[in-house]
Amino acid sequence: GGWIWPTLAGILSVLALFVVWFFRDPDHPLPADPAHVVAPGQGKVIVVDEVDEPTYMRGRCRKISIFLSIFDVHVQRAPVSGTVTHRVYRPGTYAVAWADKASEDNEQASLGFTTPGGRVLVRQIAGLVARRIVTYPREGDVVACCDRIGLIRFGSRVDLFLPLHWEVTCKVGDRAVAGLTVLARRPVAERETSRATERAAAGDGGHARETRA
Repeated sequence: GGWIWPTLAGILSVLALFVVWFFRDPDHPLPADPAHVVAPGQGKVIVVDEVDEPTYMRGRCRKISIFLSIFDVHVQRAPVSGTVTHRVYRPGTYAVAWADKASEDNEQASLGFTTPGGRVLVRQIAGLVARRIVTYPREGDVVACCDRIGLIRFGSRVDLFLPLHWEVTCKVGDRAVAGLTVLARRPVAERETSRATERAAAGDGGHARETRA
């Protein structure tokens, strides 16, 4: 019987180390070009397509989906700088996150940003194992590119919706790192306007408050 407690202590220690590792949140340098659209989540790009998104984009747009396995960082980052003008939580099912129907049926939280070049939507989607979505900003908050915007726990998916005229620089199968990997670029004419948004966001401290969706 003397082996039970040491074994149990060892198992609990391993579980504790896994939790600490799972919730890691590394910092990355800010993108040098304000026209860059960075990945909102870390994982594998599984969809790059033109779709209809009626709830916030209000029409045809570009969709980029990233699947996050349990081995990926699960903190989400703002892909662009802008003002949060849409924040909606919707309960749903827990199908495997890489399935197409996960974007429609699974539990999800949507965060929309108004930018000088158009609207951008980030959708946090729970997966088979994930059971909690956390979204930090509220409507009206000014968010800077790469700011932390949320967390999905244990296996999930992040969908990113962009205006059609923005140039996509990624493809299906690419690996993305949240806040670091460039997925798209805004048109040249919009870059100078976006710099003013970057400066406004940088000067608006304390905007990202942790709240459960």
